Amino acid sequence: MADIMTIRRALISVHDKTGLLDFARFLAGKGVEILSTGGTARLLRESGVAVVDVSDHTGFPEILDGRVKTLVPQIHGGLLGRRADPNHVAQMQQHRIAPIDLLVSNLYPFEATVAKGASYEETVEEIDIGGPALTRAAAKNHEDVAVITDPAQMAGVQAEIEAQGGTTLATRKRLAAAAFARTAAYDTAISTWFAAKLEQDFPPRLAVAGALKQTLRYGENPHQQAAFYTDGSGRPGIATATQVQGKELSYNNLNDTDAAFECVAEFENPAIVIVKHANPCGVSEGGSLATAWDLALRCDPVSAFGGIVAANRRLDAAAAERISAIFTEVVVAPDADDEAKAIFAKKRNLRLLLTGGLPDPAAPGRIIRSVSGGFLAQSRDAGRITEAALKVVTRRAPTEQEMADLLFAFRVAKHVKSNAIVYARGGATVGIGAGQMSRVDSARIAAWKSAEAAKAAGLEAPLAHGSVVASDAFFPFADGLQAAAAAGATAVIQPGGSIRDKDVIAAADEAGLAMVFTGMRHFRH
Repeated sequence: MADIMTIRRALISVHDKTGLLDFARFLAGKGVEILSTGGTARLLRESGVAVVDVSDHTGFPEILDGRVKTLVPQIHGGLLGRRADPNHVAQMQQHRIAPIDLLVSNLYPFEATVAKGASYEETVEEIDIGGPALTRAAAKNHEDVAVITDPAQMAGVQAEIEAQGGTTLATRKRLAAAAFARTAAYDTAISTWFAAKLEQDFPPRLAVAGALKQTLRYGENPHQQAAFYTDGSGRPGIATATQVQGKELSYNNLNDTDAAFECVAEFENPAIVIVKHANPCGVSEGGSLATAWDLALRCDPVSAFGGIVAANRRLDAAAAERISAIFTEVVVAPDADDEAKAIFAKKRNLRLLLTGGLPDPAAPGRIIRSVSGGFLAQSRDAGRITEAALKVVTRRAPTEQEMADLLFAFRVAKHVKSNAIVYARGGATVGIGAGQMSRVDSARIAAWKSAEAAKAAGLEAPLAHGSVVASDAFFPFADGLQAAAAAGATAVIQPGGSIRDKDVIAAADEAGLAMVFTGMRHFRH
């Protein structure tokens, strides 16, 4: 197996021509014969680079409106023939197949075509056949052939040829691995598009692909390795965010930031969400981000220390001043004005992420989670309850203010780990209980937190007094509702559906609470 392979002949067939001319001129200057097709050949020739049309090289014309250009033995034999195998060499000579030592190929822009909403017919025509076939052939024969599938790879290959006189086996292996990953991702995009067209939410074979965005320092713990991949969907959030300042983001930072930003996108009015360990510890809507911050922080000022803050509006100076007054790991928002950026810049360790937009809570999508031996796939929780969908089940109906707070609290509960209990008042959370094995314990913890927050604010009554309460799933027994009533809640929103709903409704009536059923739960594990 040869290590250094000299490049004598290269096939260039690309859609993305970034950096191509300089690289082609370099190859030509090294005496490399360049084969090419269609628009690429025309560009090279017009730019003064000597080029041989593939059809002239093979003696076979492009046919079927260009669908068949390189799918011929003279090309694939040139890529696949093993130079060290005498039998291969003899057959290549017999059939006048010239070796091809370098392939530069990137694929038709299928993903971009889908993203722009092209028609079915146009999208099908952007399914590349020759490109993936060439790429896989060259990658398979990496002992003898180098394959470039990304313009960013050209500089490294050029530098190696200058230094070594050819490509090294180590480089050819890396290029081959990248090539197979690219064709796999390309086929994944195609199969995903077809599944959507066939309305197959869960096709018989589900392919998943991602592009490495960032290698992380470590995972949830220092002994774990981690990386961040993007899926190409363009959903606004951490994948689209620009980090304006601050030290490198960790795995936990990214996970918590995603949780905060998805939650804050639920609200139409200016809103702030503070997250700690993937759970909201304070959420509020307000007339401004500064007002929303004050109310969100009041809910749990202890947990907010070192937390993640998400805003659903462009950050201004007033909000930035308040947020930067306490230690905050990450602030994420669609945008920030110059004054806000200047204020945050004084906090060197604070990471500021600007996403350019908000995710649509109602947009379809898929969530994937690994399990031993496989993974689970489900649609994103895009459920949203409106007042019209609610069913009043108690003698007393909620007041107008209670109804507004119930809807607000239930939206927050959707983003709290189960079992979730959320107390809210005036468009702000006043107590959150998350992740308990018992729903009644979540209710009690949320009440206790509201009392502690009141003490911190110098108030005599717990914040939950006069609040409403949301439960992400039904109360299996009346004790959870009774705990909420004891905390001072006056109205309840829950999915309903327990075999003991009558007992729970009776307990609510006895306590004078208004209660509505949503018919929809929001488990979050």
